[in-house]
Amino acid sequence: MSVPAHFRAVLQKRGYSELYALRCLDRPAMDVGGLDLLDRYEQRIALEDPFLQTADDMSFFCHGDGTFLKLDQDGRITMTDFIREHTGISTEAAFVGRGNFFQIWEPGRLAAYGAQARARLLQLRQGTKPGERPE
Repeated sequence: MSVPAHFRAVLQKRGYSELYALRCLDRPAMDVGGLDLLDRYEQRIALEDPFLQTADDMSFFCHGDGTFLKLDQDGRITMTDFIREHTGISTEAAFVGRGNFFQIWEPGRLAAYGAQARARLLQLRQGTKPGERPE
């Protein structure tokens, strides 16, 4: 799958030749960034007591739900079964910038999530609770 040009430009500017993709914990998307994304998670895990379940769960999430990706010379990445199973991507993918990383989504799922996020923000703006109508 070809990574959009503006994402490739950012990756190149940051000097990323290898990427780390992690299954998003609460959405059918992949969080993708440079190795600093993996480093950030590992630094957080290091703060946990290694004898507690939380540290083990975090390590499993970070290492067991992630994979390394390599951009080829044409700016493409391999869309593996690991990614397809989590995201539902079949033929097309959508890329979304998220600050220090980006996400890869199945376009229909991204549209549904975007509508939900906008609805939640609209409720916040109107000062209502979920399901409540503005006065």
